[in-house]
Amino acid sequence: MKKHLALSLIFTSVWLSSPTLAAPPASTPALIEKGKASFATNCIACHGEKADGNSPAAAYMNPKPRNLIKDKFKQGDQPQKIFKTITEGLPNSTMTSYKHISEEERWGISYYISSLRKSQK
Repeated sequence: MKKHLALSLIFTSVWLSSPTLAAPPASTPALIEKGKASFATNCIACHGEKADGNSPAAAYMNPKPRNLIKDKFKQGDQPQKIFKTITEGLPNSTMTSYKHISEEERWGISYYISSLRKSQK
């Protein structure tokens, strides 16, 4: 219990001290729907309509976009980690930062991707 509490406090202090990350909002059906719509606008071109990494553009990318349903994520598949990846991008990959979309949309995409992964388990 003490170890879990200590880890929680460390995670919280790191999370709150990071200038690019905000406290996560609650996941709601409305936010997931907003994320689905934003995914369609911002992510389908690379990750594909099924989020499986098979888009027409993927054939020209190295490395190829991740299959968001089945592949292991480099930085973890929890919504907070997905949000961080969307916000900051991934070095040495074609995944760029999406800071230009609203924080709410980035959270929505994070929760939408998480819901897709959960539906496949």
